[in-house]
Amino acid sequence: MKTKLYFLFIISYLLFFSCLGQRKAFVPVPDFSVFENHKIIEIDNIIETKDGASAESMPEWLLRYIEGGNRAVEQLNAYREKYVFVGVNEGTNFIILNKWIENFTAEQDFAILAAIRIEERMIATASLYPDDEYGSFFETLIKIAYSTEYRNAVKEETYWFKYGTDPETYNFFIMITIDRYIMQSIIRGMMAQAQAIASPGSRGTRGSQAASVNRIRQTFFEGF
Repeated sequence: MKTKLYFLFIISYLLFFSCLGQRKAFVPVPDFSVFENHKIIEIDNIIETKDGASAESMPEWLLRYIEGGNRAVEQLNAYREKYVFVGVNEGTNFIILNKWIENFTAEQDFAILAAIRIEERMIATASLYPDDEYGSFFETLIKIAYSTEYRNAVKEETYWFKYGTDPETYNFFIMITIDRYIMQSIIRGMMAQAQAIASPGSRGTRGSQAASVNRIRQTFFEGF
């Protein structure tokens, strides 16, 4: 059985901004939409799991994540009032990966997952390159997102399995959750801060950017 596994890869947003050129139609492609790479996982090719169970008996949250990413997990009754963020790492060295999963803390490391998802949401509905669409608000917001402390995020569960590739690889997963209303409040505060710093103008292109910023602030959570 083949399913899609949504792996997140951290790419410097500074490099992302340096690649943006002159004003033109924006088409999300891997080099610019960043951070998410879809990899096919064959469940039948999993040869070992954390608890020794069969692949089909892995935790429901992980099976949902493999099938459809964070939002698929959020459809489970246990997480309907939360946002779910799954961190993923893979490699051949079990000891190193296990140390990564042990040392990962919501207080110190969750900001990366949050900023990635915020950036993806900003890009998803942009008709132009993000800096053309939103002006300096975009870069400002993402920088704030990476540096924000999300005090209410919780490291819920971890899991790993060994995949029968050549060489055999381990896939490690960390699930972080945060109350939906708390996260929305944090993001609204970040957007207000970013808009105050960026201050889009009201004429010409700057006026268009201001309109885009106001629109994304009103509709942000519809696709988040």
